[in-house]
Amino acid sequence: MLLVPRLVANYCRHVPSVPANGITIEYETFGDPGSPPVLLIMGLGAQLIRWDAEFCVALADAGYFVIRFDNRDVGLSTWFDDLAPDPPPYSLVDMADDAAGLLDALGIRAAHVVGASMGGMIAQTFAIVHPERTLTLVSIMSTTGDRSVGQPTPEALAALMTPRPATREDAIELGVKVSLVIGSPGYPLDEKREKDRVAASFDRAFHPQGFARHLAAINSQPDRTGALGNVRVPTLVIHGAADPLVTPSGGQATANAIPGAQLKLVPGMGHDLPPELFEELVDDLAGHFRQL
Repeated sequence: MLLVPRLVANYCRHVPSVPANGITIEYETFGDPGSPPVLLIMGLGAQLIRWDAEFCVALADAGYFVIRFDNRDVGLSTWFDDLAPDPPPYSLVDMADDAAGLLDALGIRAAHVVGASMGGMIAQTFAIVHPERTLTLVSIMSTTGDRSVGQPTPEALAALMTPRPATREDAIELGVKVSLVIGSPGYPLDEKREKDRVAASFDRAFHPQGFARHLAAINSQPDRTGALGNVRVPTLVIHGAADPLVTPSGGQATANAIPGAQLKLVPGMGHDLPPELFEELVDDLAGHFRQL
């Protein structure tokens, strides 16, 4: 059951941007700061609110201090509009360092690190370059950087590469169209909910220019397969069995690359996190975190 906005507001603490890794990072937290921290990293061109507040509240209720934040070049974190996407102005390592800088600003030594899509790539990179700061790793609907796995279907790629919208109405229309292509066939899209979410993102910080630089960071990433073999923290890989944007071979390759990693393929799940799966996914995450 989804929470009413007033109840969500009682759990969520919004704090102004903080300096981190030479830029500013916008973030919000849920739950008790004394609880074990969970750092949520979102994907390509997506703001922190793409992590649904209800999902964050459920994680907080499970006993965790949940942190969601805007990656660089999206939302209310630092934009890089003075830089072109070619050559790529920053890398996934830079974005992982941003996450580490945010933990520094919050006085947190290490966290459970959870990433979705491009956020999963950043989370994997975080575990590689900041192993001492990674309690556990969760990679959701992501891949290793090996170009032979996880490649999108032609329809999903076409949807992803649709020119960025210029108006609020166009953004809402495109958001629904893309979600209908890459979303979960087992969980029909609530179009009103999706329209509201896209509208909220547009109103909060409309910044399509960052999308191209995020994409450049992805396209310039190295294959992490070998480096992932050195990850020694408990790792859970979650992937939609029906994901057309990062096809399931990307999740399988991630799990194969990390010693002892557990793979969960979710039937009917595409490249999104349907509300119907929140309870199951929170149970999966909390059970994974408790391994420590």
